[in-house]
Amino acid sequence: MISDTFSDRELDTLRRKLLAWYDRHQRQLPWRESRDPYRIWLSEIMLQQTTVAAVIPYFERFLARFPNLQILARADEADVLQLWEGLGYYSRARNIHRTAQLLVRQGGKFPSDPAELVKLPGIGRYTAGAIASFAFQQPAPIVEANTQRLYARLLAWDQPLTTAVSQKILWNLAARLVSPTRPGACNQALMDLGSQVCTPAAPRCEACPVQVHCRAYLQGCQHRLPLARQRVPPTPVTHLCIALRSGSRFLLHRYQPGERWAGLWDFPRWENNDIPCDLFPTRKKNRPILLPDAALHAPWLSAIEDDFSRRFQARITLQRHLVTFRHAVTRFAITLICFEATTSARSLKQGVSQQKWTSPADFPDHAFSTTGRRLANLLTRSHPE
Repeated sequence: MISDTFSDRELDTLRRKLLAWYDRHQRQLPWRESRDPYRIWLSEIMLQQTTVAAVIPYFERFLARFPNLQILARADEADVLQLWEGLGYYSRARNIHRTAQLLVRQGGKFPSDPAELVKLPGIGRYTAGAIASFAFQQPAPIVEANTQRLYARLLAWDQPLTTAVSQKILWNLAARLVSPTRPGACNQALMDLGSQVCTPAAPRCEACPVQVHCRAYLQGCQHRLPLARQRVPPTPVTHLCIALRSGSRFLLHRYQPGERWAGLWDFPRWENNDIPCDLFPTRKKNRPILLPDAALHAPWLSAIEDDFSRRFQARITLQRHLVTFRHAVTRFAITLICFEATTSARSLKQGVSQQKWTSPADFPDHAFSTTGRRLANLLTRSHPE
């Protein structure tokens, strides 16, 4: 197998060079200050799909509020989600809450075996290896975005990295690379080398401590490896969102288990791909404007009111177009057109479960989706009390 390209002797030399480089150049990150599995686990879950720079302030705020497993387990899910707000991928927050409760019921300690760690909610093979090696000094391999790029170049592997064959080869090399004496430092060194030196577009080979062991460098093909992943273009969809006002309060609803953004609050929204997005463009600085008084818009505004009535069993009167957001969720590129409307209805009869009328002054007490928070902030500014 190609992962056996390196002899044991060469791997020993490579590890020594790698660890010497790491001892001089390692990044100073708050979760590396101890071997506390709780801190390491939190950081690894937060770092899934999120950059280090974005995670650090959330990590520090989260630890200040939930400093240990027991306090996190006792917390309300709503409080966990509110502190997570803005990081996205909210299933991660629900999973850490579930994991904390599960571990506390089982004695309040993390298992050190990767095979046991992967049984916990939200923990896959990479995260299990990271916790086992960083916290418990288990010689567990890791493969993630930065290290698999590094491994592919070390091997001069010229096949797509997502195939089962490629993943087997990369994990085999990772297992051979991890140091039996300093596994945590070795894995962190591999991650740092991948993120800081063996970068995607312009690898800094002149600064690489294992340059002479890199088959891609020796073959002069490091700039075109690994093969670029074939990206599927996102599917464009249009959502409508109504900030429904009665007096000085707005109607909020809470997403239920099984729904996207479960546990978060939002304004009523739904998918409607019939509305021409260019009629309601994104506004600079998100400043609300009055509804356009033009025959071009009138039929569409009436159609939105009727669609809302059918979906939620409540009549509304649109007052103004507030803002249009563009954001991505998994494989969808969403255009979210937001309006303010009034109603005489006391509640929505269908389409939402948990709902309540809320003053803008109380918006900060609720955990919103990212776009929901942006709209809530806009409404707070435009409806000062």
